[in-house]
Amino acid sequence: MNIIAQVALPLILAFMMFAMGIDLTIKDFKRVIKFPKAFFTGIILQFVTLPIIAFSIAKLSVSLGLDPIYGLGIMILAVCPGGVTSNVLTHLAKGESALSVTLTSISSIATIFTLPILVTLSRQYFIKDTALVEISVAQMTLGVFFITTVPIILGMTLKHFKSEYAQKIEPTLRKVSAGLFILIVFAAIIKDIKLIRESFLLLAPTIFLLNLITMLLAFYTSKFLAFSRAQTTAIVYECGLQNSTLTIFIGLTLLQSEAVILPAVVYSLSMYFFAFLYFKINKRTYSEAIA
Repeated sequence: MNIIAQVALPLILAFMMFAMGIDLTIKDFKRVIKFPKAFFTGIILQFVTLPIIAFSIAKLSVSLGLDPIYGLGIMILAVCPGGVTSNVLTHLAKGESALSVTLTSISSIATIFTLPILVTLSRQYFIKDTALVEISVAQMTLGVFFITTVPIILGMTLKHFKSEYAQKIEPTLRKVSAGLFILIVFAAIIKDIKLIRESFLLLAPTIFLLNLITMLLAFYTSKFLAFSRAQTTAIVYECGLQNSTLTIFIGLTLLQSEAVILPAVVYSLSMYFFAFLYFKINKRTYSEAIA
């Protein structure tokens, strides 16, 4: 497992971030000016509302008997940015892809500063025995920087200087990224199948509730602010599809704790369930609207 945690997982995550970067240009960041209201709504929901909801649910669950290590895992998941999967599903659901990519990329970069602080505070609250899970803010900051930000910048650089080549390989990289994500989740499930069996029934209600509330809040907030259907879809998927791969990387590689990644493993199942459900409801509603 050490080889997977220390070598394979960081390389896979870096590749996925590179694939995201290769689809970005400076113009994508300038799109914030084009739809500032939708962008900042997504950012606030992602960086403020989601962690507050996650903390409330995790605190309640721990008070009802959930292992505090899972409370920490839930918080790590909640403070991670949206993943590449949100961009793919937004595109398939005919959402605002430009908004989705902008939210994902900027939140991924901002995570360098927010994630280490929030994870440290969460550890202090949920884990009283500091020896159980040791956290180095500097190590986490550097780890997240080199595994997320650097690959994104390298991808953007390739896109800038070799635009045609980047456009040619981008669809393949996106598919490979999706495959690698599934591989990571299945590897985590197989490795910790005994622990998952013991904890799934305890974790599932908490994780599914968090996922459901987050997506519903994103949807109704977007509707209240009169965003377009495409913008609403982008925000819902961005808030409801966290980067669980990054959570697994932090848990296994940086914190060296298998238990702390279990919420991310369960979430990987939950997010696809609710993403598919939203896709079907959204598609049916849209079809009825144009009929």
